[in-house]
Amino acid sequence: MAALLLRLAAPLQSWGADSKFEVRKTDREPTKSGVIGLLAAALGLRRDETAALQELGQLRFAVRVDREGSLLVDFHTAGNPTPAEVEKARAAGKVPSPPYVTSRHYLSDAAFLAGVESADHALLERLERALRRPAFPLFLGRRSCPPTLPLCLGIRETGLLDALRAEPLQAADSPGTSCRIVMDADPGQPGAIPKQDLPLSFSPIHRQYGYRAVREQVELRPAGVTDTLGETEHDPFTELR
Repeated sequence: MAALLLRLAAPLQSWGADSKFEVRKTDREPTKSGVIGLLAAALGLRRDETAALQELGQLRFAVRVDREGSLLVDFHTAGNPTPAEVEKARAAGKVPSPPYVTSRHYLSDAAFLAGVESADHALLERLERALRRPAFPLFLGRRSCPPTLPLCLGIRETGLLDALRAEPLQAADSPGTSCRIVMDADPGQPGAIPKQDLPLSFSPIHRQYGYRAVREQVELRPAGVTDTLGETEHDPFTELR
């Protein structure tokens, strides 16, 4: 077995396993369906390519929470008519359409180490190449949430859980001495719970999700910290002088 590791960090992320109608929630960590969608976008898969999507769904998935982040709720309106449109509708004897209001939930300043595991090393290599040169734009749950770099950390020649335990933290200011790991589990495994988070089809006409078993455990934080951002000499305010 080998594992492909991803660093999922950005000012905003949103991983909606239960997002319907006016309230668009987010989980507290990346969902498998969201990460599989990211991999599918990198490969250039179309939404109706269900066979290829379900192949990706067979990958074992886990995520380590390096920085929990904080919950942010955005009050969003769409379709708000202008005064001229209101008057035009009234003149035609129609009732003006009210604005469509939603509450969209995000994770602010969170950082995660996610990974997928497979015995098919060629598949992991293909995914790694695609993530470094993606066919479609990549985002962390929603199009408004592009990832910071580096996104792809490469392949580790070990099992997924061992890879997550060994990899340095991806957030230098993460508090505490422990971190959560959320992973795929066997249905009968102690502590496993079902979650509707297995993508079967991303068709815009009828998206379909199956169930997977998930369990969570708390691990000691890795000893090292990777400062992936580093320092920069770029000063954007020089352009204003």
